[in-house]
Amino acid sequence: MPTKPPRQDDRPEGDRIAKLLARAGIASRREVERMIGEGRVTIDGKPVETPATFLTSLRGVSVDGKPVAAPEPAQLFAFHKPTGLITAERDPRGRSTIYDALVNALPKDAPRVMPVGRLDINTEGLLLLTNDGELKRLMELPSSGVPRTYRARAFGEVSQQQLDDLIEGVEIEGVRYGSIDANLERGSGRNVWVEMTITEGKNREVRRVLEWLGLKVNRLIRTAYGPFELGDLPRGAAVRLRKQDVGRFISSLRKGRP
Repeated sequence: MPTKPPRQDDRPEGDRIAKLLARAGIASRREVERMIGEGRVTIDGKPVETPATFLTSLRGVSVDGKPVAAPEPAQLFAFHKPTGLITAERDPRGRSTIYDALVNALPKDAPRVMPVGRLDINTEGLLLLTNDGELKRLMELPSSGVPRTYRARAFGEVSQQQLDDLIEGVEIEGVRYGSIDANLERGSGRNVWVEMTITEGKNREVRRVLEWLGLKVNRLIRTAYGPFELGDLPRGAAVRLRKQDVGRFISSLRKGRP
C-alpha cells in the first residue's frame, strides 16, 4: 500500500511510484507524472493522486486498467534510424515515427522500449532503446557525461584550428555549449565532413555549433553513444546489445565513468 509523501527528513520506505513505473518501462518519469495527473494510474482500483506516492513494490498498480508487471532486467537495443522518422511514439501531424519501423525491426521477444535521447527527423544513425526508464534518464543527463559522436557533412569552409577551439566550449545566442572534440575529416567540392563528440546532448547542438562556424549541415549521422557504435548495422535495422556489454556500461555509469 502507498505511504504518505515525505515530511522533512522522515522519508517513507520504498521509492516514488513514478520512479518505479519508469524502471518498469512504462514511460519516463515526466510522462508517468502526466499519466497520474490524468487519473490513468491506480492502486487496487483507486486513482493515484500524487507522484509523491511511495511504494515498496508495484503490486496492485495498474496503468490504463492493465496490471503492471514486475520490472525486467535492463536491456539496450541499437537501432539505425533513417531520416524521415520522428523520435516519438506518435505525432500529432501524422508523420511516421520510429515505432512504425520498430514493429518489424525489433526482435519478436523484445519488451516495450523507449528511446534514449532523440534524433530529429533529418538526423540518422544510432538510436539506443531501453526498457528501463531509470537507465534512460541516467544516460540522458548531461551530468552523466556520456559521449555522443556524430559525423556531419556540411557546405562551406572550416579549419581544424576553428574546430580545435571548440574544446573550450562556446556560447551561441545565450546558450552555453560545453567542451566539443571536433575533427576535420575530408572535403569534396564545397562540402566537408566533420566528426564531433559531445557530452551534453543539448537540442540540435551539433547543427547549431556548425552553423555558428558558417557551415550548412546537409547530412548528420550519429555513429556512437557511449561505448556503443553504429558500425555496419543496416539502415532501419535493430539489434539487442550483449548483456555483458550492457552490464559493464551500467556499472561504469553508476560509478561516474561512462
